[in-house]
Amino acid sequence: MEPRKPWKGTMTQRDRFNAQMHYRSFDRTVNMEFGYWRENYLTWDIFLENNIRNEGDADRFFAFEPPAGVGGHYEMSPAFEEKILEERENTIIKIESTGLITEIAKDGHSSIPHYLGSSIETPEDWKALKERSFDRNAECRKPNFGWLDRICADDRTYPVGINCGSLIGRIRDMLTVEGLAYAIADYPEMVEDMVETRCQLIEDYLDAVLPRYHFDFATGWEDICCKNGPLVNMDFFKSVVFPCYKRIGNKLHKYGVDLWYTDCDGDVRPLLPYFLEAGINCLFPYEVNSCAHPAELFAEFGKDLRIMGGFDKMQLIKGKDAIKAYMKTLEPLVARGGYIPFCDHRCPPDVTPENYLYYLDLKEKTFGME
Repeated sequence: MEPRKPWKGTMTQRDRFNAQMHYRSFDRTVNMEFGYWRENYLTWDIFLENNIRNEGDADRFFAFEPPAGVGGHYEMSPAFEEKILEERENTIIKIESTGLITEIAKDGHSSIPHYLGSSIETPEDWKALKERSFDRNAECRKPNFGWLDRICADDRTYPVGINCGSLIGRIRDMLTVEGLAYAIADYPEMVEDMVETRCQLIEDYLDAVLPRYHFDFATGWEDICCKNGPLVNMDFFKSVVFPCYKRIGNKLHKYGVDLWYTDCDGDVRPLLPYFLEAGINCLFPYEVNSCAHPAELFAEFGKDLRIMGGFDKMQLIKGKDAIKAYMKTLEPLVARGGYIPFCDHRCPPDVTPENYLYYLDLKEKTFGME
């Protein structure tokens, strides 16, 4: 199979993205996807035959137009040394770079690890890690202005986003869901300092780059919800995390960045009012089955909200009739603006290449230009 041709268009990628996400007229929808499970690269014949080994290869092969992104180094540096602690019959026990002790399958198939514990349990643990790995003045925290000058040139034709990191999701990664719950109850000041530390790292980077470049949007990552709602104590979220979001949002708005998406799976509806008030006004790559059809959220939150994603991956698995029927439900959402349709999170290997190509063809026919 030959690489796919870019969709026809009359606008630059940058102008199209900004128009579509700001409820202005646009020539056709942004053509993008959110990648694939690792197994897809090992099993899909279209990937094997065309030497497609990663998301970048796939984006080029399918002629997708993902926006570019830049951002600071907000994570621990140095991280924990990864090492295997124990080998069992079918699994491996290891320390991850986050300090988590995990159990993973030996065969390497994609799944969420079984978390056994954390290397950070007490305020003393956090104090030592903060001094070692969260130095605000470390060389790795400084912007690479030479690279940024090239990516963020004023005459660029593609959109560029500024990454605003994670305030609580990565802390959940360091402590586990259970560990975070206990820490908020037992050591609330420790967790508050963890949030504040991350916020300061993000603010430092924004202060350095926002005056120099114009960004089309901001991004973030949290993953702090499941199908039953938030995984973090709501009182703590409202009193500690939310004010930090507002600080970041105020900086973005000062420099004209009025679109900010965060990657948060699960049922995000309890968090949405706080997201929106702080400035997080877009969900990406919005998952349907753990929450609701995108139309339901738009009906509730109106044009204050934008969504990227939201094409139910389960319909891709079911086949062409289901794909066609679901695509039809998205037509009025694309027409209203503030919505870019693509697979809700990474496309799983249960989707056949035949169904995936049908989906791409139908999406171009429905939302592209004739």
